[in-house]
Amino acid sequence: MTHDDELPGLLASARVLLFDFDGPLCDVYAGLPAPLVARRLTALVAARDRAAGSTAEQTDDPVEVLRIAHAADADLGRTVEAALTAAEVDAVAVAGPPTPGSVAALEAARAAGRAVVVVSDNSAECVQRFLELHELEEYVVRIVGRPAGQPHLMKPNPFPLITAAEQVHMDVTNCVLIGDSLTDIQAAHAAGTTVIGYADEPHKADVFTDAQADAVVEGMQTIADALTAA
Repeated sequence: MTHDDELPGLLASARVLLFDFDGPLCDVYAGLPAPLVARRLTALVAARDRAAGSTAEQTDDPVEVLRIAHAADADLGRTVEAALTAAEVDAVAVAGPPTPGSVAALEAARAAGRAVVVVSDNSAECVQRFLELHELEEYVVRIVGRPAGQPHLMKPNPFPLITAAEQVHMDVTNCVLIGDSLTDIQAAHAAGTTVIGYADEPHKADVFTDAQADAVVEGMQTIADALTAA
């Protein structure tokens, strides 16, 4: 695992910073719990497809319910996706303030001349809404949200990272991703992107280290400090 004093060197080579949204910037479901959203989506699935509904009942992850819906029927998937996007927009409105240290990280990125792109399996609509609510739009040059109607292109597929790099006319290997899930690490490896694991829960540090993240941090302020040092 890269130590804090080595982070500035790691970030110095990054032309573009890719921020995952849920975790590094926002606790999306802090005010509207994910299991509640998952149950609402499951009810939509079950009303149309009993077998898919039974499968969806086994998870409390709204995105997983979306995957199940799409696998069962494309039209059902679109219906569930619209409902999930609406729920996410509602959720970020009551999610509370940005993740501690994340605003400092965004400010440090801009001061260091690094472009920031948010790359998320959440909808672009909810990311935009959150940035507007907290007056952070000026720090983010692009948002790459969940690919509409194509859940198979979400992380760990490298598609979102490659898309983000293309939108800012940068080779994806010159980017650094900051993410808080194993799928972030996997997507970065598949794309050839440097990746910093944000271990917002104690067990994640070992998971990210085992997955060969290029660095692991326990707080977003560490990213801010490293960018300032870089």
